[in-house]
Amino acid sequence: MAAIRMQGLVKRFGDTTVIPSLDLEIRDQEFVVFVGPSGCGKSTLLRIVAGLEPVDGGELFIGERKVNDMPPAERDIAMVFQDYALYPHMTVRDNMGFGLEMRNTPRDEIRRRVDRAAGMLRIGDYLDRKPKALSGGQRQRVAMGRAMVRDPQVFLFDEPLSNLDAKLRGEVRTEIKALSQQLKTTMIFVTHDQVEAMTMADRIVVLKAGVVQQFGTPEEVYQSPANQFVAGFIGSPTMNFFSVQADGAALRLQDGTQMPLPPKCRGVSGPAVLGVRPEHIEVLPEGSPGVRVQVSVVEPLGSDTLVYFDCEGRRHVARVPPALRVRPGDMITLGFDMAQSHLFGVEDGAVLRC
Repeated sequence: MAAIRMQGLVKRFGDTTVIPSLDLEIRDQEFVVFVGPSGCGKSTLLRIVAGLEPVDGGELFIGERKVNDMPPAERDIAMVFQDYALYPHMTVRDNMGFGLEMRNTPRDEIRRRVDRAAGMLRIGDYLDRKPKALSGGQRQRVAMGRAMVRDPQVFLFDEPLSNLDAKLRGEVRTEIKALSQQLKTTMIFVTHDQVEAMTMADRIVVLKAGVVQQFGTPEEVYQSPANQFVAGFIGSPTMNFFSVQADGAALRLQDGTQMPLPPKCRGVSGPAVLGVRPEHIEVLPEGSPGVRVQVSVVEPLGSDTLVYFDCEGRRHVARVPPALRVRPGDMITLGFDMAQSHLFGVEDGAVLRC
């Protein structure tokens, strides 16, 4: 198994720099998820690790080996693609064992590895079928099995769940996480879906324009975002943002409502952006001091209810208990849990702390 280390990594496409200078270290046996919006560089970074894209600067190490100029076949990695990339004329068994055949692995060893991987992925009954006879989830398991039989140092996943429906996404996501715990292999998983990142990763790399915005555990990234971009990208529904004026001990919303500063922000003065997650907003009893708003949309989800409201000309959302009965058009008073809230700079979006 192997750690992965990137030092000053640079990637350009023509005159466009997609990764300006990136430093990152992934520990041995760690499951790391690259997440970010489309065009942030996450798939390019994965392809660089795989050897499918050359680097224009910096150094890349897999284990103790510098692999900048090493071809993909010599890097001891296995990649699972978004579109499965299975051979349609081959059976599942042949698809899974093809790479080993190309390495002249003995047939008995190929069979042993394929049977073991098929058992772990619960596709043993499909080994004699061809891909067209399988569902999307089964095909993705075959693609994963083909990678597993190679017993690589590093697994790379390039948005492998994006072609699956919602139910299958959840099932395969759970299987990949369980697989990582069984195989104890270094894994990098690329996705634009922050729910996948939160539920699967040991640590998350949040990328924007080829720059690492934050690298930490799901809990760290969610509870202590480094900046407004991370705070707005991680979380479903997304964090609410309000323009405020701080005076060192309290802050004032645009409608004049005053509230205390978050404890970690005491002493901050001037204009700022207040970030509050939906679950940290509560509906207060009638007549209580708080933010007075009108309900625009209500979405019952069973375990809780999403209440949408407009404030400062923007749509916001609160996550409330299902027993609370509110309807579109109702006027309600909201309170914010300031101990769980965050302040960000207006100019750079960096989190503010005293």
